[in-house]
Amino acid sequence: MRRWRRTHLGTEADRATFRTLHTASLAAPALREGLTEASAERSVRHLRTLLGTPAAALTDTSGVLAWEGLGHHHVAETTQVIADLSDGAPTRIAATIECSDPRCPVRQLVISPLVVEEVIVGALVVGAPNATGSLVRAANEVAAWVSGQLELARLDDSRTALMEAEVRALRAQISPHFIYNSLGAIASFVRTDPDRARELLLEFADFTRYSFRSHGDYTTLAEELRSVERYLLLEQARFGDRLKVTLRIAPEVLPVAVPFLCIQPLVENAVRHGLEASADKADGVGRLSITARDLDQECLIEVEDDGTGEDPERVRRALAGDASMDSVGLGNVDARLRNAFGDDYGLVVETAPGAGTKVIVRVPKFAPGVQL
Repeated sequence: MRRWRRTHLGTEADRATFRTLHTASLAAPALREGLTEASAERSVRHLRTLLGTPAAALTDTSGVLAWEGLGHHHVAETTQVIADLSDGAPTRIAATIECSDPRCPVRQLVISPLVVEEVIVGALVVGAPNATGSLVRAANEVAAWVSGQLELARLDDSRTALMEAEVRALRAQISPHFIYNSLGAIASFVRTDPDRARELLLEFADFTRYSFRSHGDYTTLAEELRSVERYLLLEQARFGDRLKVTLRIAPEVLPVAVPFLCIQPLVENAVRHGLEASADKADGVGRLSITARDLDQECLIEVEDDGTGEDPERVRRALAGDASMDSVGLGNVDARLRNAFGDDYGLVVETAPGAGTKVIVRVPKFAPGVQL
């Protein structure tokens, strides 16, 4: 029987590479939040470990945000040096620093600019006894990596701002006619059926409170469908038996996270198109069905109406964001689904003139970065 012997995993170079990558990964989360005092405090100690120097600091263009290691009494001198940074400035080596403390190892500073979108936003400052050529190259590499993380933070902020703008745009598309007509329908019951009028008024208040809430990019499918249910109750109060709704929802998918206001616009389109065609039907009824199914690692949601249908080319233009298309938020919802889950999760629309419309939403049950 051959006995197992413990061996080293890789060469010393492999282990050094692993240590470097691991240390960088510890600094990355803070830097992805942008360049602030808090993020600088949390990341600079890992940057100093990467460089192996007595001191390291992160600055913005006005002063030191965080200093790690020895020589903290040189912060004022560092602030004076970075005041001279300008766009396109190369790495600088400060002249020998006069220091009254003979034990202080910081005698020279290496100033490597941090650049985001071609604009200097701060600097990585390295303090050492001597600014050797290898130290300058190392500082440049680390500063370039930090700049990359700050670029990603700026991109994250832009993406978040875009998603918030898209939700605001979608809220603006909630039909004023729906609001006025809903209130009109509620008013019509005040004398004939006060209890129903009160219930509908509460549903209307909850619907508007949810639609205009100011927190969270995501919600659960259960919350989204509850808002849809309120919307449909208000529409049925207006149209009565002219609107028939069928719901088939698997309980397993109710906790799934979905982008806020991603189902209601699809239902609003379906109601509108279904009712447009109801006048031409023998029974005068528009039909809408909403289905949510469990597909192992995914959730499949379908919103289908038996209305007028649509030219597929017009649907393609609506999904592309053409504002001239008479469609409530299709392009908006499609874009937010793709931003949240990837291009494989955009809307799928099955339609043709006179054949009704089915809109299919497929979302993963679990997705990185999606938090309620």
